[in-house]
Amino acid sequence: MSSPKFKLFHNDETLSESVGKLRKDGVRDDDIYVISHDNDHERRTRKSTDANKVGVSEVGAGTALKNVFRNKGDKLRSKMKEIGIDADKAEDLEEELDKGKTLLVVTNQDKVEF
Repeated sequence: MSSPKFKLFHNDETLSESVGKLRKDGVRDDDIYVISHDNDHERRTRKSTDANKVGVSEVGAGTALKNVFRNKGDKLRSKMKEIGIDADKAEDLEEELDKGKTLLVVTNQDKVEF
């Protein structure tokens, strides 16, 4: 499996355009994820783009249960690691999410352009 590709966004419109381009380029919806610190923002963005949530099927029941007791940053880093982002990079990305950015992740794709 190839490493996930990702990009941080400040702007929801630009994020939406990138998701549209990915679909046009043949990326399956099952391989597109949106991650944000703000749960309401993440839900709205996923709804407007039809992107996936990193849920129990991706992280497994054990991790999902542990996430109930973790703080938000720990949960986000855990989700990123479960879909293939290494721990150090997940730490860096979570810091960017702290600043209000949104993360777009594409899995199972060797050649992706955002």
